[in-house]
This record gives sequence, structure tokens and C-alpha cells, in this order.
Amino acid sequence: MSFQDKTLTCRDCGQEFVWTAGEQEFYQSRGLQNAPSRCPSCRAARRASGGGGGGSYAGGGGGGYGGGQREMFTATCSNCGREARVPFQPRGDKPVYCSDCFEKMRSTRSRY
Repeated sequence: MSFQDKTLTCRDCGQEFVWTAGEQEFYQSRGLQNAPSRCPSCRAARRASGGGGGGSYAGGGGGGYGGGQREMFTATCSNCGREARVPFQPRGDKPVYCSDCFEKMRSTRSRY
């Protein structure tokens, strides 16, 4: 299935934001059927405040980093060359993958 970028309106702040084709593929790979109703900024703010939704990002998911904002680092994907944001400082001695390439590699590996 081919996806195209879509412009959506955030239900919290009313700003328009682009739901990229890559994000749509990611949603589909996770079995998510609804488009996001909040822009990335409002989603991050909602997660940081412990609001709504369930899942491990909402309060009580276990583990974590004390509920604070997690520092993200920018790297270049070793597979496709796109920019990737990762929650660790890349050292250069190991490959770093964007979420799409990481998921593709993960799904092709045997777990047993």
C-alpha cells in the first residue's frame, strides 16, 4: 500500500501538522487504525504530563526515567541515510537505524 503525506488539524492547539507517509507506515505496522488527533508537540506534552491513552507511555507503565523529558540524539541511518532520532548518544562503532529500517531488520530476524 502506498501512503502520501496528509495535513491534519490538532484537536488541542488547532494547528495544522503533516502526518507523513513514513509515520502512516509505522502506524500500520503497529496495527493502529486511527490517524493521530494531536500534533507532535501536543502529543509530547500530553505524554510528559502523564495524560491519557494507556500504553507504556502513560503513567504506571513501569521502568522509565523518572517521568522527565528523554534526551534524544540525531544520527544518520546506516541503512537508508535518512535522519534518525535515537534515545542514546551514537558512538560511531555500531550502526544506527531510523525507526523504519530498525523495524524492518527486527521483523526479518528470527527470535528463536
